[in-house]
Amino acid sequence: MAITAALVKELRERTGAGMMECKKALVETDGDIELAIENMRKSGQAKAAKKAGRIAAEGVIVIQASEDGKKVAMAEINCETDFVAKDDNFLSFANAVAERVLNSDVADVEALKALPLHEGEDTTVEEARQALVSKIGENMNVRRFVRLESDGHIASYRHGVRIGVLVDLTGGDAGLGRDLAMHVAASAPVCVEEKDVPDALLEKEKEIIEAQARESGKPDNIIEKMVEGRIRKYLSEITLTGQAFIKDPDATVGKLLDVANASVNQFVRFEVGEGIEKKQENFADEVMAQVRGE
Repeated sequence: MAITAALVKELRERTGAGMMECKKALVETDGDIELAIENMRKSGQAKAAKKAGRIAAEGVIVIQASEDGKKVAMAEINCETDFVAKDDNFLSFANAVAERVLNSDVADVEALKALPLHEGEDTTVEEARQALVSKIGENMNVRRFVRLESDGHIASYRHGVRIGVLVDLTGGDAGLGRDLAMHVAASAPVCVEEKDVPDALLEKEKEIIEAQARESGKPDNIIEKMVEGRIRKYLSEITLTGQAFIKDPDATVGKLLDVANASVNQFVRFEVGEGIEKKQENFADEVMAQVRGE
């Protein structure tokens, strides 16, 4: 039987599962939608899809590195509660995902989901995720990942399980790299140096600073100097090289790098749940929803 777009759409609406999962289920049943639904319920796909709308803003940051340290992967895996973020099954899945990122060349999450979770096995990352959702009872997502490769040194640091940092460094040593990664974790710079600051971000800040300065009622020439001074301060606060080093506030990170004859090529900082709007729920309602199996 031909697997039409309309049939796939109907299965999606009835199960809440993804388009590719629905198409695969229909192909396996030769277009028998009722059998497809039954099979998806048995495998937990329909149950997992039902939970997909729930907000997953907790979770872990996982880092995996190659033996020579020249390639490092970092991934954010989300769940709904910090309790599940400590679950061994969840952590095992998260580490396997980061290892898959490290040992593949996929560029986005959708491509990653289609890969086998473990080398030589058939179960994909997405199938393993759905099975875990069904087993644990919480929505989970592979949110994002990054993979860095360098001829220099890639330092990594994880603050607990919620903040992860990678720093691609030329020159210096392992100690400097770790110090820099810890600094990025604590100070959250936007970019490495002034030339890397996005024009749009700088222009927006200039507008805000100028508007604030004009509230003072001072002459234009004074306002111009006020704006210049505040922009310099702003740039020192958001650039890695301009920030005061957390272990020695009297020196900037830029000075630290100069002394070590080193430079930072790039850095990446992930924090669990950043940018995700958490849903505020009544605890009693949440308990009742779990009792009802929702």
